[in-house]
Amino acid sequence: MIALVQRVARAHVEIDGATVGSIGRGLLVLVCAEPGDDETLADKLVAKLIKLRVFADAAGKMNLSLAEVNAGLLVVSQFTLAADVSGGNRPSFAGAAAPELGRRLYERIVASARARHPQVACGEFGAEMQVHLVNDGPVTIPITMRN
Repeated sequence: MIALVQRVARAHVEIDGATVGSIGRGLLVLVCAEPGDDETLADKLVAKLIKLRVFADAAGKMNLSLAEVNAGLLVVSQFTLAADVSGGNRPSFAGAAAPELGRRLYERIVASARARHPQVACGEFGAEMQVHLVNDGPVTIPITMRN
């Protein structure tokens, strides 16, 4: 499973001009399931996201988690994180999970996050979305989870 985590001052997702998910301060997480990923791995990713210490403490050090600063979590599916451009200029997405598995694991991530954190918003799996964000820092962290 691949995730790209961005600490944001605010972020929202639009579909056809309508906002479907929005947070203030928090983490925007773009996620991509890969073949062989499962629900256990999705739950591990959520646990990592909730505990990830990327918010500043009183001394200005990245030492506080999402839960500790009561920030939002916006989860957006993005199969293009599995892009492989090693064979040329046109990306191959063969490394992404099949849509059925991708949808199931994306929905698991959202449900697991909502069970563990009070402020969770999301995009819509498979939709054409516009993601608007103000990256805070900027802080962008790639995470790769493996079984």
